[in-house]
Amino acid sequence: MIVSYDSSPVTFTLPNGIRIIHKQCLGAVSCCGFAINAGTRHELMEEQGIAHFIEHMLFKGTTHRRPFQILNRMENVGGELNAYTTKEETFIYSIFLQEDYERAIDLLSDLVFYSTFPAGEIDKERKVILDEIDSYKDSPSDLIFDDFEDLLFAGHPIGRNILGNPACLDKFDNSSFVGFYNRNYSTDRIVFFSQSAMDLKKLKRLIEKHVGSISPRILKNVFPIEKPIAQQGVKKSLFKETHQAHVVYGNKSFSLFENERYGMYLLNNILGGPGMNSRLNVALREHSGLVYSAESNVTSYSDTGLFTIYFGTEQTQIDHCLIIVEKELKRLRENKLTLSQWHAAKKQLYGQMMISSENKESQTLDMGKSMLHFNKYDSMKEVVQKIENFTPQSLLEIANEVLDPKAMSLLIYK
Repeated sequence: MIVSYDSSPVTFTLPNGIRIIHKQCLGAVSCCGFAINAGTRHELMEEQGIAHFIEHMLFKGTTHRRPFQILNRMENVGGELNAYTTKEETFIYSIFLQEDYERAIDLLSDLVFYSTFPAGEIDKERKVILDEIDSYKDSPSDLIFDDFEDLLFAGHPIGRNILGNPACLDKFDNSSFVGFYNRNYSTDRIVFFSQSAMDLKKLKRLIEKHVGSISPRILKNVFPIEKPIAQQGVKKSLFKETHQAHVVYGNKSFSLFENERYGMYLLNNILGGPGMNSRLNVALREHSGLVYSAESNVTSYSDTGLFTIYFGTEQTQIDHCLIIVEKELKRLRENKLTLSQWHAAKKQLYGQMMISSENKESQTLDMGKSMLHFNKYDSMKEVVQKIENFTPQSLLEIANEVLDPKAMSLLIYK
């Protein structure tokens, strides 16, 4: 198989502590933004939902711009301005034509470092987020994943719903946002990521002008982050007024800093990845006609991980589906992949990875997250080599560790 590899990005750290990762690329479209090491797990008990709320409030006014100026700045030139919050990070970024690069970096820097969290906008945005929560509750196939993480990591911040607790949201004011911001948005926990065809010298000048000019702010007494301890073998059913049952079955997996996660990616792709030939899709849909969709997923955090299987089915078919799922998990635990299966699985995963890497937005965001946690970005060649290191025997050992039926937990929406 012939695999082409992309060139390595440039990385450096500004005197103020902000790290930079930039990749020069072809094309008229550029993408850049900030990744901040601040998410759900960095919230205090009374702050549930504030990381996501701040992401919204960044668009509501700065010392230089009013909300309508922020919304129009990139949209008026055909660009896009986006943001999202995860359990461990906040991203704010833009996609635009190369000629508008300075417009984008100027706006993004303003939002991240000069937001004022105006009191007049807080109540309006609170209503928006409460409506977002209600909308999310109407999507059980999404909501069940949050409830499963809360089940698995019970009592730990990483198990919390990113959107937050309405009771907490009602109490947030300007001082709440300033407190969380000051505790988490330090320059040594921020990465600026970029991908553009712009000349590197010119781009560096823009970075120095708009990002390098930010005053350094490095916190010495960082709030301690406790490692979550996953519950195992927990089973729970919740009544939901839905037309079909929704099921998540899973266990803890490997963190971002454990190489075994690469082997788990390969196993996951075989079991329930995006391919229509995944074992779960074939067994549950193609052969049995019991589900419309079945999938498995691997999520890696900085100090833990999560493996999940999801399917939706008729209420009366839950047990039948679980028997089939367990049969497929048993195959992975007991039957070592043949050499032909191993090579085919790797080829499929590499193809998916290469196709995904052609998406400039997705790749640039991956660069930002990688720089935030690892202070580097692995090339496609390096990632492929890490996957190549896993043999059928080592994959069998990983399957027995993660897919142990005694450790698997279950959540059912009936």
